[in-house]
Amino acid sequence: MLSDTVSELSTGLNTVWMLLAAMLVFFMQPGFALVEAGFTRTKNTANILMKNLVDFMFGSLLYWFIGFGLMFGLGSFVGQPHFFNLEMMDAVIDNGLPIEGFLIFQTVFCATSATIVSGAMAERTKFSMYLLYTIFISVLIYPVSGHWTWGGGWLMNGEEGSFMMNLFGTPFHDFAGSAVVHSVGGWIALVGAAILGPRLGKYGKDGKSKAIPGHSLTLACLGVFILWFGWFGFNPGSQLAASTGTDQAAISHVFLTTNLSACAGGFLALVVSWFKFGKPSLSLTLNGVLAGLVGVTAGCDLVSPAGAVLIGAICGTVMIYAVEFIDHTLKIDDPVGASSVHGVCGSLGTILTGFLSVDGGLLYGGGFGFLGAQVFGALVIGLWAAGMGFVIFKVMDVVFGLRVTKRVEEEGLDVYEHGESAYNS
Repeated sequence: MLSDTVSELSTGLNTVWMLLAAMLVFFMQPGFALVEAGFTRTKNTANILMKNLVDFMFGSLLYWFIGFGLMFGLGSFVGQPHFFNLEMMDAVIDNGLPIEGFLIFQTVFCATSATIVSGAMAERTKFSMYLLYTIFISVLIYPVSGHWTWGGGWLMNGEEGSFMMNLFGTPFHDFAGSAVVHSVGGWIALVGAAILGPRLGKYGKDGKSKAIPGHSLTLACLGVFILWFGWFGFNPGSQLAASTGTDQAAISHVFLTTNLSACAGGFLALVVSWFKFGKPSLSLTLNGVLAGLVGVTAGCDLVSPAGAVLIGAICGTVMIYAVEFIDHTLKIDDPVGASSVHGVCGSLGTILTGFLSVDGGLLYGGGFGFLGAQVFGALVIGLWAAGMGFVIFKVMDVVFGLRVTKRVEEEGLDVYEHGESAYNS
């Protein structure tokens, strides 16, 4: 039958697109590894790289075992776990795509959320503790809030009489994960870095912050380019289909808005850093690009190209002041700026979608309903991530101790934690 052949071709194209996007998102792992390694010191490079390897390996196994079911199973607050039973999940998730492919696509998103945390807690965290908190992120924190937004949970429920419809008249919207992925990782990172305490020598006796330069802006820049490239799977891939004209137009639109926001974020970070510090800072420009990418991820499907530029410009600017506030005022040591880029800009971009969405946005005559839903969703997800992160890190710190000893931190985690060094001269 011709109709069957067309249906098979359509499903095949959608599957290939989803898996190609998953490959691109997976390639963001080395991007994160290089950014984090470049922004930190030589003596901890092997530790950084090891953590980025482990969070994907460990996270993939854990998400397959339990996280996937909690995120996409039946339930309003949290889904029912499946414990390896993908046939059960295939009956629940009826999106016309192979369940194994959909699992791997969602796995790479989970790994992204987990790896954000490692950068903020770099250079003083025990490797064993990193393994432990990766479990909690992969099987609890990320899947639960992900279920609320993507897995059929209460934040995305648009049925008449549902909580979000009664309160705002519209469900929460996060197309590719500004809140679900990035703000979750960013707020956990902020809490973890606060409980862990600053690196030795970061703050003087007068309380003033001292710069601890990373060992290679070359690696950091390459990492940002890789992340930028991977984001073209992260955002457009979330369409999960490419077979119809509507899908193709949506993918193309998301490609454009994603890139424009990245460029605007980087450019504004360059300009603001030049104005503020007298020099155009490469490190801040790199984080500005990431801030623009993170910010537009929630509404890349709903905002216009001009709206995407505005989101990128705002996030790239706010990121610089967030880094300064967290470092100088809160005295929280985040070596790579993960909490500012992912936490602050993830939540900010989610809220800005409520202003700039061409369909229901406040600035497009949509009223306060959609904006209220976005503010509420960003706040709830942020509080969930930060609250759970605080409980988990506090318990781990009291029971096991999160931090390496002074000697290990001074001489470097590479040799003491792994018995090898990334650089041998």
